[in-house]
Amino acid sequence: MNLLETFENYLKSNLPVSKTFHPHFENALSLMLDAGGKRFRPMLLLSVVNSKNTLLVKSSLPVALGLEMLHTYSLVHDDLPAMDNADLRRGFETLHKKYDDVTAILVGDALNTEAFKQIANAPLSNDVKIECIKVLSSDGGIDGMIIGQAIDCFFENQKLELSQLEFLHIHKTAKLIAGSLKMGAIIANYDLATQDKLYDFGIDIGLLFQIQDDILDETQTAIEAGKTTQNDGAKNSFVNLLGLEGAINAANELALKCEESLKSLDENLYNALNNLLLKYLYRHK
Repeated sequence: MNLLETFENYLKSNLPVSKTFHPHFENALSLMLDAGGKRFRPMLLLSVVNSKNTLLVKSSLPVALGLEMLHTYSLVHDDLPAMDNADLRRGFETLHKKYDDVTAILVGDALNTEAFKQIANAPLSNDVKIECIKVLSSDGGIDGMIIGQAIDCFFENQKLELSQLEFLHIHKTAKLIAGSLKMGAIIANYDLATQDKLYDFGIDIGLLFQIQDDILDETQTAIEAGKTTQNDGAKNSFVNLLGLEGAINAANELALKCEESLKSLDENLYNALNNLLLKYLYRHK
């Protein structure tokens, strides 16, 4: 069984529960988690762990699930009418469309807090769990994803400079990806220099991931992407700032940088991450 299958099986066996008389809240809690998705962040974490100590993968699954829960909460909130007002996510109707805004808000809140419960209860040393919580709460919180989202929403219909756009997406998207790699390195007991190197690599991968996403938003239909597209008109996207061709050139340059960084990692990390990242490092034509 490969890492992705291992994680999917673990996720499906550990979906959040809420045994009450509420008619749909428990179903709503698990709907977006169980809907699929790339599982990019938990796979980064587990791949790093697996590169150093395969025996630690099982103990790392709760941390990987917590990471996916926090990411999924951000998507549920991102889709709300007050933010992106999206109808489709992971090929399914968004929660506020299927149920209502209140359900979507509370499901997001629940997944956010449940993420840290998963990590706290993982069968790892307390020191490792505390370090993972520090990374996730920073990169997924006010020092990362939250301030990125705040800037993204506040500056709709206002053109940012390229450095500001990069700041926005480094915080909104890239830091959680970088944190995924670092958390894996913490669990696997890689040295601090390797943790930092992986984190910096993750920032570049996350920024590339966002540019690719902006390109796909411009070029794919909602059915092809599995989520609402053509929805960035008022947003500060790389396509809106640089044009489609400029965004493609920026993605290709960053993909080349990421490939070089990947080659600089030790052999075990390179082998663990190369196949996972190949589809994100492709060249646009």
